[in-house]
Amino acid sequence: MKILVCLKQVPHQDARLDIKSDGSWIQEESIKFEINSYDTYALEEALRIKDEKEAEVVVASIGPDRTTQALRTALGMGADRAVHVNDESVEGSDALAIAKILAAIGKEESPDLVFTGLMADDGNFASVGPMVAELLEMPHATAVMSASLEGEKLIAERELEGGALEVVELQLPCLLAVQTGINQVRYASLKGIMAAKKKPLDTRSAADLGVQELVGTGAAKIKVQEIYVPPKTQGAEILEGSTTDVAEGLVAKIKELGLL
Repeated sequence: MKILVCLKQVPHQDARLDIKSDGSWIQEESIKFEINSYDTYALEEALRIKDEKEAEVVVASIGPDRTTQALRTALGMGADRAVHVNDESVEGSDALAIAKILAAIGKEESPDLVFTGLMADDGNFASVGPMVAELLEMPHATAVMSASLEGEKLIAERELEGGALEVVELQLPCLLAVQTGINQVRYASLKGIMAAKKKPLDTRSAADLGVQELVGTGAAKIKVQEIYVPPKTQGAEILEGSTTDVAEGLVAKIKELGLL
């Protein structure tokens, strides 16, 4: 069995995010990065399958040179090899273009199972996974909370709005976009980190994958116009008194602001 895991490197959750002077994006030069939290659960789920049966786990990521660190971490955790798409022409790509790159890798690898995180901590689009599945013509499930293989099918339990759960059956090959909390993520051991240095890490370009005309700012359907800190407004007004007084005061305030 071959399992493909799609990873994204994002700013560290404790990093201070400062906006560039032109408002185009955050300043990335002086902050730490880490594997997207949702993707760590996706990787762990793939490694658990590998622990139970013979399987090859391939991790793939898109980004600049620093992305190698995330891939080496994944290899240290137990993945077998990595694919790194390191190409300046990919900068400015929207979610669809990213999905096309990952799908191109998927077509080359022909995996039995693809894992992604439900969403990225920085973008929160939650759309790349389903689009990759569509491009690969695979059935998929999102917000997956548990998964088990039964021969050539996979039983997944996914989270719905309001805390409800849905159980779905998917035929392999398929794609799962997993939710946080699906498992307990392992740490890379010292032995694993040392072994990761010898594991294959293949660097590719958009041209290598045949998608050079489909990525980058020019091909993007969605473009970031500006990033800014929300302007400060006046402080909150506390309404006091009985329940009736508070309710009447709230209605009066809403009318005063022209919201009713």
